[in-house]
Amino acid sequence: MKAVVNPVEPAGGLRGDTPQAVAVPHALRDGRFWPHAGRPEPTGETYDLVVVGGGRSGLSAAEEWLLVDPGARVLVLDNHDPGDHGGPTGFGAGPPVRVMCDKESFGADTLVPAGRWDDLPLAARAVGDLRRLRDDPPDWFPGLSQEDKQERLAELTYSGFLLEVCGVHPDAERFCRTLPCAERAYDGRALGAVDAWAAGYPGFDGLGLDGPGVGDLGLGGLGAGRPSRYASPAGPRAGCRRPAGRALLRPSSPVVSVRHADTSVVVAYFDGHLVRTVAAESVIMACWSSVVPHLVPDLPEPQRRALRQAVRLPVLEASVRLRGGRASTGRTRWTGAFWCLTEPAPEGLRLLATPCRSELGPVAGAAAGRDELMATPYDRLEDGVRDQVTRLLGPRAGIETITVHRWGHGRPMAYCRPWHPFYPDGPFPAEVARRRFGRIAIAGSDTEPAAGGEAAVVAARRAVRELTA
Repeated sequence: MKAVVNPVEPAGGLRGDTPQAVAVPHALRDGRFWPHAGRPEPTGETYDLVVVGGGRSGLSAAEEWLLVDPGARVLVLDNHDPGDHGGPTGFGAGPPVRVMCDKESFGADTLVPAGRWDDLPLAARAVGDLRRLRDDPPDWFPGLSQEDKQERLAELTYSGFLLEVCGVHPDAERFCRTLPCAERAYDGRALGAVDAWAAGYPGFDGLGLDGPGVGDLGLGGLGAGRPSRYASPAGPRAGCRRPAGRALLRPSSPVVSVRHADTSVVVAYFDGHLVRTVAAESVIMACWSSVVPHLVPDLPEPQRRALRQAVRLPVLEASVRLRGGRASTGRTRWTGAFWCLTEPAPEGLRLLATPCRSELGPVAGAAAGRDELMATPYDRLEDGVRDQVTRLLGPRAGIETITVHRWGHGRPMAYCRPWHPFYPDGPFPAEVARRRFGRIAIAGSDTEPAAGGEAAVVAARRAVRELTA
């Protein structure tokens, strides 16, 4: 079934990675674009900088360039519709104030405020295990040094730590499973135990490690503790995207080729009818790294291989407009439902889903989850939103419109243990992937996998330095 798309109505329908937005990139990937594209036609335009990708890294690169050269002519090209080029917006900081122990995990919905232990719909032993994880966890690795304890944690996922080391009841693991979803875009079955310790998740206080303590159990976002050489940075939080100064932003214009010419770099894009070209003194590739080899075919093969290793995680964001405006509910984590986080918004409610198949690990799980997501029709996504909003707010929720932003490659994935054995000592594929190629620099959050939520900005500033130094 074809997804319902409404590119005109400002609210409602499918946005983000719509069929229109991904048609050209997928055709390039599959070798179907150029046989039918026709001869590129020059526009006659010349720019000091062309940025490929209008997400946070692309807009940051344009802004940074204009700080260095306020009179520069800068063009930003993006494949998404107007208003969608920024990518996922992120959700508010701070822990949820409630947990929905949902029917997907426990057979029935039970909304539990922070600290209401007696209302948890879990087996009695599971509740006891959760109390022990929070209040009095033992030293699970007695006799080991701090570094050896962290190395043991680096070999485990958080779910594995809870089940195999702590021996908790399966209900306790299910209750904790979605703790990292908002920050990592995957759940505890993919989250490294060392990253769970660094984030302040329950179960680690008895180890005697220098780091965070535990807050209210089950709420997530408990704060980062002292950095560990084994722990990888958390993903992006909500952030502001400022317009790129005087840069020209051209949406619905997927780039199809970037090549050095005699005196410039020629950038080709598809305007919906024809392939057009512009000339640039410099180019910053701020798109997903795996796309770059399809756009810059002259790159050295080792760099092409490194770029292809970049993995991004699928993310869904839904905005629900309610008749009564802002929802009268706090930020709520769900333990097993498709939409794993809900939070109030000025006009109603926002929802987050992280479709990664975490049981496969973050790399394989991202691919499997993305395939399932892209095959899911909009009406099924909308039905899921209506179902969970009704379960949270009641049958009189008063839904007016639903807008779903689908991002198949929405979140960068930091290198992390136990999935990347080369972390933290390297060498890292990103070090090869981000090498400057003539007058083309590589940005994008994929190229700074150790920069956490600021990866996109860090990468943009680095790319500008490389071209202006």
